[in-house]
Amino acid sequence: MILVTGGTGLIGSHLLFHLITNGNSVRSNYRTKASIEKVHKVFGYYTDDPSHLIEQIDWVQADIADLGGLDSLFDGIEYVYHCAALISFDPKDFKILERTNVEGTGNVVNLSLKHGIKKLCYVSSIAAIGPIIKGKESTEENEWNEAKASVYGITKYEAELEVWRGSQEGLSIVIINPGVVIGPGFWKSGSGTFFSYASKGKKYFIPGGTGFVTINDVINAMAKLMDSNIQTERFILVNQNMTYEKLFQKIAPKLGVAPPTKKVSKFMLECFWRWDWVRSNIFGKRRKLSRAMANGLYHQENYSNQKIKSRLDFTFEDLDKSIVFCCDKFMEKV
Repeated sequence: MILVTGGTGLIGSHLLFHLITNGNSVRSNYRTKASIEKVHKVFGYYTDDPSHLIEQIDWVQADIADLGGLDSLFDGIEYVYHCAALISFDPKDFKILERTNVEGTGNVVNLSLKHGIKKLCYVSSIAAIGPIIKGKESTEENEWNEAKASVYGITKYEAELEVWRGSQEGLSIVIINPGVVIGPGFWKSGSGTFFSYASKGKKYFIPGGTGFVTINDVINAMAKLMDSNIQTERFILVNQNMTYEKLFQKIAPKLGVAPPTKKVSKFMLECFWRWDWVRSNIFGKRRKLSRAMANGLYHQENYSNQKIKSRLDFTFEDLDKSIVFCCDKFMEKV
């Protein structure tokens, strides 16, 4: 049996669909019944009978940060895809990020060792890759620099250290570092916010850019890595390095609106992160833009995908087709 932690998220839900439709016996944890409804919605993008597939999953209510309730989650498990994580760039959330991303991953590693798991695939992030060097593509060998990382990136890097520790103790592991994952279903978080923002016909786009990858590429790469003899390695998963302006130019017309044409200036970003700090500290509002995030938005981040392409003879799918598919699914919900 295969365990998928974080099966109710974007990557986890698509991974569950892949595994179930390929005849695998699968277990996944969840926190609330409402979160399973999100999986049902994602499955509905690809099949007319999502309920039938949902019922084939062995659902267990469990929090990876709560070690006491996790042991039974691993009974009878041979392979683990660890997708569970908390995403936040608010410095105030550091402790909860650390609890979920670092301590939770430590729990998964320890129980994988205890139960003799054959192989673990950990879903990290390009946020855990070392700092960007202007004019160069970042690789898996970038040197880490915590001073230039977001709180989310710091906890994902520390979570990777837990996975590397497990490998030193005899656990077979692989790590993936996806870019911004383009996939349907979660329109109020992650890449889904690009579609929601574009649909409103907004005029401004943020400067800079980063690496993007389709959800199908992420799932296929994970499955291929788990089926291979490759272990104790990490792989960047990025299809294209692209500006946010270019991304909106691809999304907006498919949603029937004009793409944004005005770049948010450096001055505006400087003002906004300061105002965001004030509203957070005085009014208790959740941070939307930290100083580190604002600084990162000034630049184009470029990532190399040569390692995954050469080691697995991996071919990335057409990113534009995936964007069109997401736009179609987004329009269905309107």
